[in-house]
Amino acid sequence: MQQSEVAIVTGAASGIGRALAVHYAGRNIRTVIGTFPGDPHDPEETLSGVRAAGGDAVIHEVDVRSTDSVDAFAQRALDEYGRLDYAVANAGILRNAPLNDLTDDLWNAMLDVDLTGVLRTLRSASRRMTGPGALVAVSSIAGGIYGWEEHAHYAAAKSGVLGLIRSVASELGPREIRANAVIPGLIETPQSLDPVNSLGPEGLERAGKDIPWGRVGRPEEVADVIGFLTSDASRYVTGQSLVVDGGLTIKMRA
Repeated sequence: MQQSEVAIVTGAASGIGRALAVHYAGRNIRTVIGTFPGDPHDPEETLSGVRAAGGDAVIHEVDVRSTDSVDAFAQRALDEYGRLDYAVANAGILRNAPLNDLTDDLWNAMLDVDLTGVLRTLRSASRRMTGPGALVAVSSIAGGIYGWEEHAHYAAAKSGVLGLIRSVASELGPREIRANAVIPGLIETPQSLDPVNSLGPEGLERAGKDIPWGRVGRPEEVADVIGFLTSDASRYVTGQSLVVDGGLTIKMRA
């Protein structure tokens, strides 16, 4: 009997990453749950959700700022399950910084996680894929579509992810490894609920009223799209960026 597929997901202790691990459990895809040691969210809750859905997963600490750490994370899939089919670069940070206060250190720290961290994840995973596979990177409506004041470093990183994905897709296509990005709109995650660096609960509620769907999105709604991009249903889709925003970007403001 053919073994079930295997995925690695960074930033899987909460939000979209947690929802994706549970999604994979429902498809009998085994997951290596990537969690950052300094993340306040408990990856055991992700693991519990996976097991409740009848799935199999392991937790692995990974720092996407370190090539060695990311290599060990991707290798865990082979050591634990003997294969690697899908990799999702979901880990990211969000920090508020007006342009006049945006030092080189703040800029470099952001890109090291939100852009170079994506590169490290895709690179490590692709080196360990021996057959057809799929890579997905999580961008953002900030940078991927819009600008965002006091978040130039974040928007630049998320915009860069889209160029990275297109180039990776071109290079890995002959190996039947697809690479795509998702561009989440306003999604209710721990990151967006942060009132200091993002919109916070009240800001999200206000913003939801301007979205044609009438509310902000849920992590599961992004996870399902990533699930599509890591399935045979999207077997001829590569180098693309799918917007998941409830119609936010197609509504003309009055």
